[in-house]
Amino acid sequence: QVQLVESGGGLVQAGGSLRLSCAASGSIFSFNYMGWYRQAPGKQRELVALITSGGDTNYADSVKGRFTISRDNAKNTLYLQMNELKPEDTAVYYCHAPHFGYGYWGQGTQVTVSS
Repeated sequence: QVQLVESGGGLVQAGGSLRLSCAASGSIFSFNYMGWYRQAPGKQRELVALITSGGDTNYADSVKGRFTISRDNAKNTLYLQMNELKPEDTAVYYCHAPHFGYGYWGQGTQVTVSS
């Protein structure tokens, strides 16, 4: 199985920046796409950003212009650069790769943005 491990979360003031990393135990080259999701307490998990194997990206409207997703196949790592953070961005952020109906998920990393 493929293991995904997120890191880089923490506490930051509104307007600050964080860079999340997702390290995969195996090659991510074979995945057609990978994505970042987030989930706040009592809310549904939502897609934040997605990147295809060809480098095309998609973002949730709420983060467009502030977040940037990227991948480094040689390092088997997915990144999420988060700028101009808002309290509404507070959530556990998860790395995801497709595998049949459910896919692979990391354990999540907490991002807390204070006002």
